[in-house]
Amino acid sequence: MHGRPRKDPRPKDDAAKAAHLRELQAQLLHNHRNRTYTKEALASCSKLLEINPEVYTAWNYRKLALQHNLDGVDDPDALKSAIEDELRVVEIALRTNPKSYAAWYHRKWVLGRRLMPVEFEREFRLLDLLLKADQRNFHGWNYRRFVAKLKNVPEEEELKFTKKMIDTNFSNYSAWHNRSALLSHLLKKKSQGFDSKKNTLTEEYELVHDALFTDQSDQSGWFYHLWLLDQTVCLDDPQLISSWPTHKSDLILSKSNKIDGFQLFPSSNSRSFSLLHTGTFPIILYFNKAVKNIDSSTVTVSSVFVTNEDLNWRPLSTNNSGEACYWVTFVTVPEENCSSSTSYPVEVCLDRYKDIVSSDVSDCKNPSKFTFTVTFRSHSLELTSKESVEQNVVWNYVDICNPQESPCLMSFDQLSINEDHAEEGFKWNLQTLSNEIELFREFDDEDSKFVKRTLARLLVAHDLMVPNGSHNHVKTHSGEVLTLYDDLMKLDPSHKRYYEDEQSVVLMDQLTSDKDSLTKHCWQFDEPTSSSFHRQYCLRLNELSLTRIGSVKNILWVQMLDLSHNKLRSVEGLEALQLLACLNLGNNQISSFTALEPLKLLSSLRVLDVSFNMIGAHAIDTTRYLCSSPLSHTLDAKQLNVGYEKENTEVHDHWEVTSLFRALRLTQLDIKGNAVLNEKFSVLAIELLPSLKWLDGIRVR
Repeated sequence: MHGRPRKDPRPKDDAAKAAHLRELQAQLLHNHRNRTYTKEALASCSKLLEINPEVYTAWNYRKLALQHNLDGVDDPDALKSAIEDELRVVEIALRTNPKSYAAWYHRKWVLGRRLMPVEFEREFRLLDLLLKADQRNFHGWNYRRFVAKLKNVPEEEELKFTKKMIDTNFSNYSAWHNRSALLSHLLKKKSQGFDSKKNTLTEEYELVHDALFTDQSDQSGWFYHLWLLDQTVCLDDPQLISSWPTHKSDLILSKSNKIDGFQLFPSSNSRSFSLLHTGTFPIILYFNKAVKNIDSSTVTVSSVFVTNEDLNWRPLSTNNSGEACYWVTFVTVPEENCSSSTSYPVEVCLDRYKDIVSSDVSDCKNPSKFTFTVTFRSHSLELTSKESVEQNVVWNYVDICNPQESPCLMSFDQLSINEDHAEEGFKWNLQTLSNEIELFREFDDEDSKFVKRTLARLLVAHDLMVPNGSHNHVKTHSGEVLTLYDDLMKLDPSHKRYYEDEQSVVLMDQLTSDKDSLTKHCWQFDEPTSSSFHRQYCLRLNELSLTRIGSVKNILWVQMLDLSHNKLRSVEGLEALQLLACLNLGNNQISSFTALEPLKLLSSLRVLDVSFNMIGAHAIDTTRYLCSSPLSHTLDAKQLNVGYEKENTEVHDHWEVTSLFRALRLTQLDIKGNAVLNEKFSVLAIELLPSLKWLDGIRVR
């Protein structure tokens, strides 16, 4: 661990020692099986652990023996003798292997039972000897935290100890880590002397600068600097940063019984959204961090269509944790309102915002409110016949002649949820980031991957904070950051995928952060044979070498999205696009159906293109852990709740696609060019998607 080889606890290849070890192991199993807890049996177990401390069965045997031998014993001397024996065995084992998980755990178990007062001087003396031999032994640091908690040692004292160890050796990663953990707790409690986060972090920056300038090649200080950057940039409390509909927008609805789902309908008013709908529309809340407790008691929706108590908010997340950055509810419009031309106001307010908490138990401290209007109008839909709506969608485009008329662009005018952001409170944060950027630009070693990586992170953080709350701000450092990640891929090719992902997030944010950059990628879909999508606005983010999607807070309005010809391995983030009806993921690097799990949360998705990816190319799905499924790789037929009457429908061999497709309502699927595709799979897809009309360009129903 951390560059230090772990000592092999096994004996050398000596026949006599091997035979002795086998004999001790046999005796242990015999005594364990027969529940023999005599002094001779325990002595034999001690000899085994002295040779190999990693025998978990031996430690478990000793636990049972200690409980058995001390059952009903009240003699303090007998208790002390038994405890001393256990601690002595652990110490002997640690001499053989100071990084034995089992030995350290057994010592914590013995002291944790509180059978006798703990000799803390002895424990700290043992730790001093251990850390003198290896200052970075994280087992020892973990045990020190345990002992300090038992003794109720003030965290301020432990913080001084970490400083002492860091001054002795800047390369002590475990000391830096322990310092970050202690400071996090002290800052959160606002303990005396740590009530000012600004003053505390300023001192920590000075401390870590000494380490970085002393040895630029050591990772310990760089990781601590990353923690400091996170403390500088991240807001302590969760905030609502985007929504759909956007603040002060106009939502124009038109009813059509022939179109299922949400369709963007061209509007001459650039400040209005127009939708063809089936009687419902979503309200999306987008937070800067995952939150919980979003319900009718914390969020109030005031409208004439539905009472607030009838709304069901749900998190847009596949992990079933009840926490998510994105939340959605659907408002159902009564039939009698659809024919009226009256504009109806809707107000969304986070009333009990303090009850909305994030995973780190931070509560929302700023009230948020946004309003929009809903208007019903009649549109001419003569071209929308049943036959034309069901035509196969082909991804053709024509450049927009007048991009200012695109209804998507109005969202940038009103994306700010909280209009009273106080930049005054972030002066120190911004100044600190500026100072750090200037410092690292002056670093001597321009070929250091640590310098370039840290500088890239600082520039990204600076762009995110300036100006606070503004979505119109041009990402001034994006070009430099993208160049830095290009350099890092050459300097550090072993982490190329990580740099590609970070670069993709920056590029995605750059493209969607302002009107000018987004206009270049907003095209008009030109497919006259399909009037349901004819002349609709499509966001084209294809051929950009994206490997990750990143933030989508500025494009919640998107209904047609082209991400083809990239390097995407996941679609995480798309679950926030609740209006998305058409999605093109063709020619990417998606290797499994479980990588498409977020699409299960898109109730409006009707057209999906995943052609020419790598689905089925690998025998083992390395993303399978993302999907809740039996380890047997099969699902029970009743659980799947689909028909099995057709021949060659091997559902149990394709549980991933079964889990995905049964949650979708696709009318068109393109999956050609993937290894998984064969005749049996096509039958299965048609069986699992009862609404499917087109499969790889062929009419199936």
